[in-house]
Amino acid sequence: MVATSRKPHGRAPVRSTAHAHGPAPEDGPTPTHRPTLEPVPEQPLPSTPRELFDALPHLPGLRTEIINGRLIVSPVGTPEHGRAAMRLFRLLIPIIDERGWEAFAGNVDVCIDGTRDPLEPDFVLAPLNCTRWGGRELLSSGLKLVAEVVSPGSAYDDRELKPDIYAGGGVPVMLLVDPLAESGTVTVFSEPKEGRYRVISTVTFGREIYIPDPIDFTLDTSVFKEVV
Repeated sequence: MVATSRKPHGRAPVRSTAHAHGPAPEDGPTPTHRPTLEPVPEQPLPSTPRELFDALPHLPGLRTEIINGRLIVSPVGTPEHGRAAMRLFRLLIPIIDERGWEAFAGNVDVCIDGTRDPLEPDFVLAPLNCTRWGGRELLSSGLKLVAEVVSPGSAYDDRELKPDIYAGGGVPVMLLVDPLAESGTVTVFSEPKEGRYRVISTVTFGREIYIPDPIDFTLDTSVFKEVV
């Protein structure tokens, strides 16, 4: 289990000792001090993945999530990965503007309602007044849509685990953009009930696919051909 993160997370029962040894001697080379963590007096060490997530220091360039009890730290996606999320954003701009929603492309954490596990989807649609967990995480049950772009390192989690996690958290629609599948595919998961999506539709890149309520939009997936 790796204890690094790309964002600060509220309470922190540990402290860094990166500068505990003071300045380097004037007559010698500057030593390299690596950040370390040590207990803070009278505060317990993290005992759950969520507590560890909340205690992590700020390390830009990493994505931190809890998936089925595993604290997972990974690099942010490739330019192609981010481009797919931005293509989706551009297609949905008319819906976003018309309904006064907000869109986030890989830069907001989502707290799964119930488990409190944090995820960082590649794309999120949410109302302006979306309920939050704490000050910085959007609560999953208040979202309109989440989307994940499959990459080699996340393929199993994105395809097999995250649909049930989002359904269990009350997200009405999940979109899965999979450039690794043969011919590339887009899958729409909808109608969550008892931790599973009841309706699943898949098309290959280049075909249209309907995204049901609360989105009610027909998506032209040919835009994703440009990013594979």
